[in-house]
Amino acid sequence: MSGGVVDQQPTSPAISTAGLRKSYGDQLVLDGIDLEVPEGTVFALLGPNGAGKTTMVHILSTLIRADAGTVRVGGHDVADEPDAVRGVIGVTGQFAAVDGLLTGAENLRLMADLRHLGRSKGRRLASDLLEQFDLADAAATTVATYSGGMRRRLDLAMTLVGDPRIIFLDEPTTGLDPRSRRMMWQIIRALVADGVTIFLTTQYLEEADQLADKIAVLDHGRLIAEGTAAELKRLVPGGHIRVTFPDASALDAAARNLDGAVRDDAALSLEVPSDGGVVSLRAVLERLDAASIDIDELSIHTPDLDDAFLALTGVPDQKVTAS
Repeated sequence: MSGGVVDQQPTSPAISTAGLRKSYGDQLVLDGIDLEVPEGTVFALLGPNGAGKTTMVHILSTLIRADAGTVRVGGHDVADEPDAVRGVIGVTGQFAAVDGLLTGAENLRLMADLRHLGRSKGRRLASDLLEQFDLADAAATTVATYSGGMRRRLDLAMTLVGDPRIIFLDEPTTGLDPRSRRMMWQIIRALVADGVTIFLTTQYLEEADQLADKIAVLDHGRLIAEGTAAELKRLVPGGHIRVTFPDASALDAAARNLDGAVRDDAALSLEVPSDGGVVSLRAVLERLDAASIDIDELSIHTPDLDDAFLALTGVPDQKVTAS
C-alpha cells in the first residue's frame, strides 16, 4: 500500500512489575509493587534505609525470587526465563566487585574470558573500556591501589563487557567524592544516550534529580509516589517569594498589602506563599507597585527533592500520584 502511514508499534517497557511481593518471615519487604520503566531511560528508586530498594534490585536481576506478582525484564519473565534475563542485564552493587590483586586490564580481560569473547576480542574490548572510563593510565596498576572512584568506574566497565541493554546500579556512588560522583554521572548519561536503560537506587537525592527521567519513592515496602523530579517537588507545599525592603515602614506597608505573608522584622523581609510560577510572582509585584512600595531584593524559593522526599516518606500508607 503506497502513500499510507505506517503505524509505530509501541515498544515494550524495559522493566515491568505487577503485584510484586516479597517477605522474609513475618516481615513484608515489598507490598504489591507495580511499575514500568521505558527503554533508554533512567529510573531512580528512592527510599529510606530498609525500604526494600536492594531487595527490588535483587528480584529484578534474578538473584532472589519474588513471593508473588509478575516481573518482566528485557521482555523476559524473571521467574520463567532467568537465563534470558541475565543475558541482557548488568548489575553494579554498592561495593565494587573487582579483584584488588589484579590490574585494571586483567580484571576486564578476566570478565571477557568469562563471557567467552575470545582472546583478541577480549583484549580489544578491555582496552576500549579502559579508555572510555578514563582508566587507561592505570591499566597496568593493581586495583588495590585505585581510589574509590576508580574502582567504581572499573566495576561499571566490567559490567559493560557483556554489552547489557539494562543496567541495575544499586547506590553506585555511595562514598565517592563529588568529583568522582559527577564523573559517574557523565558515564551514566552517555550510556543512556546510547540506548541503555538504567535502574538506579541512590541515597543522594541530587543524583536522582540530575539523572532520572522518572523517580519512584519506596517506603515501608510500598511505592508512595511516582513522577518526574519536577512533579514530585510540586507535591510539597512550602514554596514562597521572599521580598526584602529598605526600611521598616516599607515592610509594614507591604505586610498590610500581602495577605498570608510571614514577616521577618530583623531581616526586613516577607515570605509570600507561592508556587514559584510567573502568575504568582506578577501578582506580588503588581500589588507592591500599586501601593508604591519600594523593595531591595526579591527571590523565589521552591521545595527541592529533599523536601519532597522527607514529606512523602512521612506518610507511608498513602500513595501520591504526581501529575
